[in-house]
Amino acid sequence: MTGLEFPLATERLQLRHFERADVALVGRYHMLPAVQRYLVRPTRYPEDVAAAVEIMRGQVCLQRPGDTLTLAMQRKGDKAVLGHVSLHWSDATAGQGELLFAIDPAYAGNGFLTEALTAMFDLAFGHYRIHRVFVRCDGRNHHSAKLMQKLGMRLEAHYREHALFQGEWDEELHFAILDREWQASSKVHPLPLRERVA
Repeated sequence: MTGLEFPLATERLQLRHFERADVALVGRYHMLPAVQRYLVRPTRYPEDVAAAVEIMRGQVCLQRPGDTLTLAMQRKGDKAVLGHVSLHWSDATAGQGELLFAIDPAYAGNGFLTEALTAMFDLAFGHYRIHRVFVRCDGRNHHSAKLMQKLGMRLEAHYREHALFQGEWDEELHFAILDREWQASSKVHPLPLRERVA
């Protein structure tokens, strides 16, 4: 896809590609136990963080199913990296995409993630023409579950004790929203903290 320029801007954030120099900034939140349990791969040591940043540096666009676009959430004023958001193109035929995200707990609860995810929904539906976006959420992560509902997503499944994670039974919630539902909710309840990407 062409016609898309980075960084994407929201009111307070720049959503940009990761750089090699971001390792220390990412390590501040990636290695926290409160964040660790929600990451796809463990990053317990500095070399793990460096490897994760290297992977995210390569996730710069969606060209085919299986691709992931990952963007750093950078605050405009002080350039602090607050976390990251990812859009994974999971299925081309059915037009399915998955959003993944992580935020430094020090910056949670201030609307930054709402801004970033709103821009990613606009990107998924407006630019990439994805039909349905879903989010998987740990059943104990009540803040994320509330945020998904705030963004207009529907709880479609609750998997109880479906996997063992670090010696504990994991519960997983699946939220989803269709392109037409996002467009309708954006018109009825416009979220001012975004610039349209389409």
